[in-house]
Amino acid sequence: MSQEIRNLEPKVLWNKFADLNAVPRPSKKEERVIEFMKDFGNNLGLETFEDDIRNVIIRKPATPGMENRKAIVMQGHLDMVHQKNGDTIFDFDTQGIDMYVDADWVRARGTTLGADNGLGVAAIMAILESTDIAHPAIEALFTIDEETGMTGALNLKGGILQGQILLNLDTEEDDEIDIGCAGGIDVTASAEYDEEETPEASVGYKITVKGLKGGHSGMDIHKGLGNANKIMNRLLFDGFDNFGLQISQIQGGSLRNAIPRESVATVAIAEVYDEAFVFDMQQVVNDIKTELKSTEPNLEVVFEKLDAAPVKVMPSIAQFYFVRAMYAAHNGVYSMSADFDNLVETSNNIAKVVLGDGNLSVQCLTRSSVETAKFDLANSLRSAFELMGCEVELSGSYPGWTPNSESEIMDVLVPIYEKQNGVKPRVVACHAGLECGILGTNYPGMDMISFGPTIHGAHSPDERASISSSQKFWKFLVEILANIPVK
Repeated sequence: MSQEIRNLEPKVLWNKFADLNAVPRPSKKEERVIEFMKDFGNNLGLETFEDDIRNVIIRKPATPGMENRKAIVMQGHLDMVHQKNGDTIFDFDTQGIDMYVDADWVRARGTTLGADNGLGVAAIMAILESTDIAHPAIEALFTIDEETGMTGALNLKGGILQGQILLNLDTEEDDEIDIGCAGGIDVTASAEYDEEETPEASVGYKITVKGLKGGHSGMDIHKGLGNANKIMNRLLFDGFDNFGLQISQIQGGSLRNAIPRESVATVAIAEVYDEAFVFDMQQVVNDIKTELKSTEPNLEVVFEKLDAAPVKVMPSIAQFYFVRAMYAAHNGVYSMSADFDNLVETSNNIAKVVLGDGNLSVQCLTRSSVETAKFDLANSLRSAFELMGCEVELSGSYPGWTPNSESEIMDVLVPIYEKQNGVKPRVVACHAGLECGILGTNYPGMDMISFGPTIHGAHSPDERASISSSQKFWKFLVEILANIPVK
């Protein structure tokens, strides 16, 4: 890791981020970062403990003169999304993130950076360690498994936290103050099928879709980015309808909350159609590239002829229903909010497709700021896949965060932001799955707000954090802590 990261201002923030990023912390494998955070709190002499689900809570008393202010909860999540470029050799389970400075950005070499939510966690650590920053009594809440299940927030019991105000440091545009967010639900379609022998006189191809930007399946879903699974299905659909293409295997995408950047399929085609198939596929690829020329200029589709056709393939009748179900299943923005300008209300990400050896799995993440609309779209997807004979499971549902127009802490943040920056912030609801709505179910009276530094490309190897924005965020946070309302 470059020393230049530790020399960035404010050093207290970037040094804590560097310390955190040296610890592997994939979702559902947070054991090391939990111990790291507990050691951090204990070494400061602060009350530090785990709850039943292994969230870490650290308590720090108010600084002198701030004892009469309302106690606050500062909250961030410990886990990070693990994504890397196909040609990057990196083991997220054992290696720390390799960071570097690129003009105003901090990036990682070929992987996600972990600024989501590492910068928020680092800011809380810096406040806990500080001796010269005024603040009220603080409970630092570090949740686990936010990225793949909201497990920590969902299982945080009522009565553990004593704070009256929650500062969530997990948003990604520094001119925004978030007062609401979308809920989500996982939609998983699965099926088994009996493979059949590949017909004689067949040739094999490996089809690779790559070069897409990917990104956050909530915050970036409105950008018209390419979805590798939908692009691959379009190719397979055309090849099947026109040339009898048969699928042997598909591996597309990885995580539900990341727009899939790559998909690889192994297929068989009758040798007699070989030349015509390649020509037709190139025409389809050209059409897709033309459609996505503005949003996905680096899209690549590679057809690699194999030495031999795959031994077994999906039966034609099963494939007929599969490619049509994939075509019918909605991906992207489903509806926009009627109450908030430019806010996506409901969306779906067809995140991961795995097919082969007689098994099929399609994993989606459906989001909405309206609970009934979330289930409406989930049932639409369920219907498309059930019609092809899949078992469909709806799981991991979590609620959205309803905006509070009478928030006392919002009335603190807005004038501070305006005084520091000369313009008013944008007070918004977002389409990401912040933990505030979940935490509010067991702490209904807690006043909540979310803000953070500018982070672009989250959930993709293009993730990057703005240095100047982090300075702005830190100054904003310090002033907020000094102005928390009295009890």
